[in-house]
Amino acid sequence: MGQPDLFAKRTFAEETERVTAGAVMWRDPPEIRLEKVQADGLLVIHRPGILAHLPAPWPAAQMYEEIVVELKLAGDHLDMSAVERALLRRQARQVQRVEESAPSWPGETPLWLAAPHVPEWLRQTRHPVRFAPGCYAVEPLGRCFVWVAANELPLSDELVPFLVARSGQPLDEFARWVAPRRPLEWVLSMLPKYLPMSTTAREELLWRFARTGDPEIDARQDRILEVLLTANPKMKQRLVDEGRLDEARAALRRVLAHRQLALTPEDAARIEACTDLATLERWHGQALAASSAEQALR
Repeated sequence: MGQPDLFAKRTFAEETERVTAGAVMWRDPPEIRLEKVQADGLLVIHRPGILAHLPAPWPAAQMYEEIVVELKLAGDHLDMSAVERALLRRQARQVQRVEESAPSWPGETPLWLAAPHVPEWLRQTRHPVRFAPGCYAVEPLGRCFVWVAANELPLSDELVPFLVARSGQPLDEFARWVAPRRPLEWVLSMLPKYLPMSTTAREELLWRFARTGDPEIDARQDRILEVLLTANPKMKQRLVDEGRLDEARAALRRVLAHRQLALTPEDAARIEACTDLATLERWHGQALAASSAEQALR
């Protein structure tokens, strides 16, 4: 499973209990013994009464004990075979529940499939019935199969777990909307690798983390940056190397200025473009005795 899928599952796990006020909880589903047949997740319904007052699709969960969830993010296949595999995993869980409870168990485990949009082939073959914005009951399976089209859902705090399945412009709109509503740690984890938003939207959101002048906020941002760099040693080393180069360039310019060795625009560009620390240090040593900037930069 790729990082976007893990991020989407983690968002469901972290957000579901909060946005439903404890009415629904997420848990990792048990493995089903068909070699390995395992859905993305289960929504376990604890307090169905609360769901009636939340935006769709949450009220549709009131009649169930649990719901199988399949997440299809931007770039994932939405063809017939992908849907049939999702239905197979739902059916396998249904069999598992019958075996766990009793053959006479009268309940059913429905499937909710969250994806950016409803594929055209599904519209043509199953004629899904829209019962709320972005929410479709798929016939002839009726109530046991709900397709949640994330791109069509309204921007609502209670729907964040589904909204991470958006794509294209709707994903950009979601990213801009959710950024001020979630902790910096969550937004920073979303930006670099999990959700495939546009470069423009990503850069726009990164500007939100510029220095604020508020010591408390800046200290929290410094801590986030420290954690991110610890998790990415290569980037940390790159920043350290760039810092040494900046220091070496500054030291060379100070010596040249102190000795009144004027730099031509070409000389200044050479110093700025140099990315070899040994060369900058050599130029620094030569500048201590050179009679001109040209001689120092040989």
